[in-house]
Amino acid sequence: MQNPYEKYRQQSVMTMTQGDMISLLYSELGDRLGKGLICLENKDYEGCNTAFKKAQEILTHLTATLDRKYEVADKLAALYDFFKYQIIQSNIRKEAGPIEEILPMIKELQEVFVQADKQVRIENSVG
Repeated sequence: MQNPYEKYRQQSVMTMTQGDMISLLYSELGDRLGKGLICLENKDYEGCNTAFKKAQEILTHLTATLDRKYEVADKLAALYDFFKYQIIQSNIRKEAGPIEEILPMIKELQEVFVQADKQVRIENSVG
């Protein structure tokens, strides 16, 4: 028997808009990087590695789902590659600096996607 919470969570994900899903992925990305920083601070390198690898998987997914017919997709792909590079550097060097550099950019991108999704919803409801 499936856990009722898990069933609800799966149903919630299935009914999300693309904007909601992207926002959720950015939120999870920030959470994983934050967890990685905490693990790094506590010298829990295994936990750090796990959190950073999950963050890289999220970025890989975001890259794979870009609609390449738009010019901005190539710019986002390059930015995601930069984020992955910074995560790798932080993980190898066991330093927080590279992650601390990208966290504000990730938060800003999340806010941009939330605003864009709101605008699309408004335009769709009017038209």
